Amino acid sequence: MYVFGPIPSRRLGRSLGVSPIPPKTCSYSCVYCQLGRMKNLQVDRESFFPKQDILAEILDAVRTSNPDCITFTGDGEPTLCRDIGWLIVQIKLNSQIPVAVITNGSLIHRKDVRQDLKKSDIIIPSLDAGNEKVFWKTNRPHPGIDYHRLVMGLKALRFEFCGELFLDVMLVKGVNDTKEALGELKSAIEAIKPDKVFFQTPTRPPAESWVEVPGRSTLSYVKNLFPYSVLYDDVESEQVEMNECLTAKQAIVNICSRHPLLFEQAVEIERRLSSSGTIRQLIDEGVLKKMKYHHHSFLLLDFGHQTMSEEERVI
Repeated sequence: MYVFGPIPSRRLGRSLGVSPIPPKTCSYSCVYCQLGRMKNLQVDRESFFPKQDILAEILDAVRTSNPDCITFTGDGEPTLCRDIGWLIVQIKLNSQIPVAVITNGSLIHRKDVRQDLKKSDIIIPSLDAGNEKVFWKTNRPHPGIDYHRLVMGLKALRFEFCGELFLDVMLVKGVNDTKEALGELKSAIEAIKPDKVFFQTPTRPPAESWVEVPGRSTLSYVKNLFPYSVLYDDVESEQVEMNECLTAKQAIVNICSRHPLLFEQAVEIERRLSSSGTIRQLIDEGVLKKMKYHHHSFLLLDFGHQTMSEEERVI
């Protein structure tokens, strides 16, 4: 229910994902979000689930899967879970595996959040804008979030955190990819001083249909402007470890609950689990829908569909 994978990550190796928050609970509703528009926009931290249950599931998965990294991510913003610091400490007491947190960075200006995250080994906040106007257009944050406070929080984290600090940037055509916007973003990044910057482009169906990938000339400009960065502009495949799934239906629905799944990958899951017809059944039942984005076909979970059992949603 709380743990998924391990899945191959270009940045973290075989990553065991941990989602300590309800689906689509976030402080942003980014235009490029692969989960669609957020339903629960909030900035108040909560104990959404019993922390002992989350920990037990993590430690059980570690014993059976031996991941390279344990990664707090989730279908939204993981730092909204006020138990994340306790969970990180307990993992470190019971395992030698590095702990990473992938966050939008919106709450890092808070001392309690930084205190929680400092206990991890790797922190990967996102920063898509170099000014407040672009920030609001790209990330559509909760009204209680201030761009300048966000940057100050990231700078404070860099000063206080002894582990590896990376930054994630999502480039959206016509929004944050102009020379002016990139210049301001560079100034903000240089003030934060991360160990590395990862640039990405929307490769899966986004929340807003108008979201497009920047052109090749823009991407070349980014590579020259940020020579210390890494650019990912292709769809990252996700290989499913079949021992974690009883059925193809579970495997496909679980991946789609986290992000759109390439249609050919779903077909491969059907083949490996000898479950021909599963995709068609899920589409016919209204559990999944199929759509194209940038010459690829994807399967998306219909979050409005209410007939899936809990067993179908979780591994």
